[in-house]
Amino acid sequence: MEIRGRRRCKSCGQEWSYYDTGEVACPACGSMQSVGVGGRARHTDSADPLDLSEHRNAAEAGSVADAAEALKTDLRTYLRARGFIDGGELRDVDDTYLAARELLHAVDVLARRRDPDEETRLYVLSLLRGADRGERPAPDEVPPAMTEARGLAYAESLAAFRRDLSTWLDDHPDPEARTTLSTLGEHVKRVEALQGDVSVRQSESLVRAARELTAYVRDDDESALAAARDRLSRLA
Repeated sequence: MEIRGRRRCKSCGQEWSYYDTGEVACPACGSMQSVGVGGRARHTDSADPLDLSEHRNAAEAGSVADAAEALKTDLRTYLRARGFIDGGELRDVDDTYLAARELLHAVDVLARRRDPDEETRLYVLSLLRGADRGERPAPDEVPPAMTEARGLAYAESLAAFRRDLSTWLDDHPDPEARTTLSTLGEHVKRVEALQGDVSVRQSESLVRAARELTAYVRDDDESALAAARDRLSRLA
């Protein structure tokens, strides 16, 4: 959607940034009566910061299974509200988003296993420990049981990013970026069709290509575009 990022309260005259607060209520007096100030900009990111401390405490007191349902509810709420355009500015596919999406799938994998091995259980705990801090396990730390969870989570993340970048390119046309985005989308659809059953290396390469494409369109970095294209071509 396109919104005016600055608001002015009709009651007290206070001005604030909707992009900072995500609220239409005046932060000074609480009034809901305000008007937009300035031009409109695309905005798709309205999530509050992710906080998993309550679920970490529940898991430590019992198990991940004890925290699972409430944890998944909060993760879904966060992911639904997240986007990659903030006040007209394009954002990266960040590690918090990726880890949150992976944790959602990983908890389901753990729940389906009657007797999960220690490696799998500890991996889910590592995701829970670091997701809201922008920390995600390195590729070589992903156990075989979680490869598909990471692959599908990253594909879903990149599908969401692709939709936002396509919208952003409507306002900032760039045929080179559009073509590369289309290629990225083809790879993402393939991974989704395989339900994430690809190597961790491939999943990571797609994320890196998306970030390189962001660097190109946001910073006019021609070398980043070349790197993204080369990376995608090697995945063909």
